[in-house]
Amino acid sequence: MRVKPPPFRYHAPRSVEEALAVLAEVGTDGKVLAGGQSLIPILNMRLAAPKHLIDINRITELDQLAADPSGVRVGALVRHARLERDKDAFAVLPLLHQALRLVAHPVIRNRGTVVGSLVHADPAGELTAVLALLGGSVALRRYGGTSRTVAATDFFVGPLESDIRPGELATEAYFPVPAGRTGLAIKELARRHGDYAMCGVAAAVTLDETEAIGSAMAAYFAVGATPIVLDLTESLAGQPIGRADWAAAGQRAKEQIRAEDDLHATAEYREHLVGVLTARAVRIAARRAKGVQAA
Repeated sequence: MRVKPPPFRYHAPRSVEEALAVLAEVGTDGKVLAGGQSLIPILNMRLAAPKHLIDINRITELDQLAADPSGVRVGALVRHARLERDKDAFAVLPLLHQALRLVAHPVIRNRGTVVGSLVHADPAGELTAVLALLGGSVALRRYGGTSRTVAATDFFVGPLESDIRPGELATEAYFPVPAGRTGLAIKELARRHGDYAMCGVAAAVTLDETEAIGSAMAAYFAVGATPIVLDLTESLAGQPIGRADWAAAGQRAKEQIRAEDDLHATAEYREHLVGVLTARAVRIAARRAKGVQAA
């Protein structure tokens, strides 16, 4: 097996405008290098052969992280580990910390970037589901000043395929804080910690003014080609947390998802996990909405 990348021309821009100029020139022949935790193995296995590699690691303006009560903005060079440890981000969106602890291993998180993982669009990626659940977005720019912001619902096109066009650079991801008294949780099952999940779910439960369940949403990863977002409100609406039928929410999710077989798990087992993990995640999210720190 080859373990060396095919030849390419290396570019090391020092500003966003310089990077965009290179991307405009090389078009589909270019690949952006940020953390490289997905790209480098793909190059070494010769599953991709770009003629140009654009290394954005010297662009300090992309290494920005900001959190406020409305949400968390993550620049294209922010590493998983930095976001995982950021106290301000944790204070407004603990779900990011919880999800990042499930991403691969610390060595990978020290180098891999949050935006890079979203652009990579791995259907087993935790952060893709978190962005989809929260209704987040990715900001894209191209040479000449054109920019656009793509909602998570439109950004993930297929397995390892995102809505980033030739000449565009993903500069930022935005994770909004849900409105109201909303609790969040994420659960997954993998053969070993750090391995790809066989099934995972991120859940959001909002309480109404009586402290009963007002709404429930869930986003699934490692079960489809892209994150799958389901509205589970009908199964739980109006129920007090102490007597809620969590299993019914799991059953509803299981009925709506059709998984596929692969090397990691059968479709039947994945669909079973959808039901089990959904029930657990919405229960934990509901308790967190009420202020109980459930594990």
